[in-house]
Amino acid sequence: MSMNLIFLGPPGAGKGTQAKKTVEQCSVPQLSTGDMLRAARKDGTALGKKAAGYMDSGKLVPDDLVVGIVKERIVRDDCSNGFILDGFPRTLGQAASLDRMLAEIDQKIDHVVDLVVDDEELVGRLTARRSCSACGNIYHLQFNPPPSPDTCECGKGLVQREDDNETTVRSRLEVYHSQTAPLQDHYEKQGLRRKIDGGGRGPDEVFSSIKEILG
Repeated sequence: MSMNLIFLGPPGAGKGTQAKKTVEQCSVPQLSTGDMLRAARKDGTALGKKAAGYMDSGKLVPDDLVVGIVKERIVRDDCSNGFILDGFPRTLGQAASLDRMLAEIDQKIDHVVDLVVDDEELVGRLTARRSCSACGNIYHLQFNPPPSPDTCECGKGLVQREDDNETTVRSRLEVYHSQTAPLQDHYEKQGLRRKIDGGGRGPDEVFSSIKEILG
């Protein structure tokens, strides 16, 4: 049975973690638009060359072009049993373009998994991340603490990424609510939105809720 999924949720909600668990459960690929754009560009496809022109000039790739590249990807053999779109669509325009494209190839989205987490919890999650610039280890002061608050297990110092400071995190959340949250209504009207409480629970507990939906 094919299982075509979209994962929605604000920064820090755990989309990547839950998508990875779902990949293992359902044996379908997780698709990132960033990865797809880079692959199309590297492969030199017609759409990839068009996208490269925008990417090289620092411009956003138009929605219809992104959806065309998504189409090229999901018709491949490894998507015959389904796929997970993680981080796309981000806007109503992208969602409408995706709807049209899927209808053209007689496909549909089965579930839109919407991870809902309170903003204050998200701020706490994201501002508590620390990374090691030497070995690349990533820690969380609450969920995956380092040996000491400022030191990696490799002995080098830990840093807070620039985009993990509170001001930047709150700005990212504002962008999400203004641009991406309206997708909740879009997919609610289509009967596809599956609201998952992602706050105050561990990843395994959240995934148990997702498995109930997937059946």
